[in-house]
Amino acid sequence: MSLQTKIMDAIKEAMKAKDTVALESLRAVKSAILLAQTESGAKEELSEEEEIKILQKLVKQRKDSAAIYVGQGRQDLADPELQQAAVIEKFLPAQLSEAEVEALVQKIIADNGFSGMADMGKVMGIASKELAGQADGKTISSAVKKALS
Repeated sequence: MSLQTKIMDAIKEAMKAKDTVALESLRAVKSAILLAQTESGAKEELSEEEEIKILQKLVKQRKDSAAIYVGQGRQDLADPELQQAAVIEKFLPAQLSEAEVEALVQKIIADNGFSGMADMGKVMGIASKELAGQADGKTISSAVKKALS
């Protein structure tokens, strides 16, 4: 079953349950997918990787917004953002823990003979491809910095 089909089914369920937070989140996902499909030169169906990137972007946007709201002392605005992020995360593959990410980064460094911060870009490129959808860029970046320093 494609992501679009899953999203549509979840929208129907959220409507029946009158779950406004889930409905708003799912409609944002549907909108982002449709925008990606209608971009110039885009093909009919998005690949699974592209769908995961869209979902990750939406989750990151909500978490960043929530962090800003919390910093400004507006927990009332941060809570809905975090709830929406949780709804969208249900459609992402299982995320790796920091320890698992660090172990994979160490393996990449050892396998390719990288050393020092000069190789950070190369390590990030390989790690980002291997961990696509399983860890966010911030976690990967901190693990690479920790391993190379």
